[in-house]
Amino acid sequence: MKSIAISANTSWYLYNFRKNTILEIIAAGNKVYAIAPNDEYSIKLEKLGCEFININIDSGGTNPINDLGTFYNFYKIYKNYKIDIVLNFTPKNNIYSTLAARLTGVKSINNIAGLGTLFISESLASKIARVLYKYSQSKADFIFFQNEDDRALFKSHQIALNVKSDRLPGSGADLSRFIVSPAPDDGVTRFLLIARMLFDKGIGQYVEAARTLKKQYGDAVEFRLLGFLDVDNPSAVSKGKMDKWMQEGVINYLGTSDNVEAEIAQVDCMVLPSYYREGVPKSLLEAGAMGKPIVTTDNVGCRETVDDGFNGFICEPRSAESLTNALSKIIIMPHSERLQLGVNSRIKIESEFDEKIVINKYLAAVTELLEQPKS
Repeated sequence: MKSIAISANTSWYLYNFRKNTILEIIAAGNKVYAIAPNDEYSIKLEKLGCEFININIDSGGTNPINDLGTFYNFYKIYKNYKIDIVLNFTPKNNIYSTLAARLTGVKSINNIAGLGTLFISESLASKIARVLYKYSQSKADFIFFQNEDDRALFKSHQIALNVKSDRLPGSGADLSRFIVSPAPDDGVTRFLLIARMLFDKGIGQYVEAARTLKKQYGDAVEFRLLGFLDVDNPSAVSKGKMDKWMQEGVINYLGTSDNVEAEIAQVDCMVLPSYYREGVPKSLLEAGAMGKPIVTTDNVGCRETVDDGFNGFICEPRSAESLTNALSKIIIMPHSERLQLGVNSRIKIESEFDEKIVINKYLAAVTELLEQPKS
């Protein structure tokens, strides 16, 4: 039996985004360690069959002392547990887990799920992070990218040119869980945005578009938001700001949910006007699998999910006007045409973004590395 670790900055992420990957690795006869900060999902990981290992990670922080502590904790874990390969997700895990793994002879497979503002911002923290990324990723044994833009960016910055890599279709969609669920034809067009509540995700543009369209269509349109609020991020939407928008009557904030498919089923269209450097947004893949039209931006990671006019519409990043125009197309079209866009979304997700594609590529990479001698 081989021991495979899977590492991320929250147990929530591992359970919600990598549950089926974990189950398949266990089913293949491997022991799985889940390495993440302890939260309410940690016990759910254990119920899947993982051995859970707690680690402190200051996900949004820039304190070098805290990050050194994270690196040292990874090092201790890899020294104390017999682990053959670690699958890393989320930025700090990609950096510090990889470095600790190399020092202890553990092989690492990293997932570059969007690079955010890392290669855009010129802040001191971003510059340091770029140096750490360049150094750490050269120590990985395999790197998965979620889009070709990020892969090309690594190449242009001469990062990890010596490391074998491949492209994944995002984190994929579970086609057995997310099934086609047509919206009701009741005269109301409902939109939903699922994401962490960050302005970088286009929340501000969404609210502006909602404000304009509510004035034009009144109660015949509805704009919903679902996702973590007041997160530890400079771009975070505050609770006060969200309360103000709700009091204004332009949006309906739904909080968070472990049953996102129930929320997606109720709406006519999924929206993500992000200008954040995405991997491939999970919410768009899941909504597409459920037969929903998609409106998103011509942005890294987002544009992969839409063939403009076939299963939704592409708008300009940072433009509330462009977003408003795209949402207007959804509102004015007959319900039957919206349903057809949704059917097309399902076809696209089935052919390009089935989660089984992702899992099979991971299993193949794990098998390949296990067959190689330890470095």
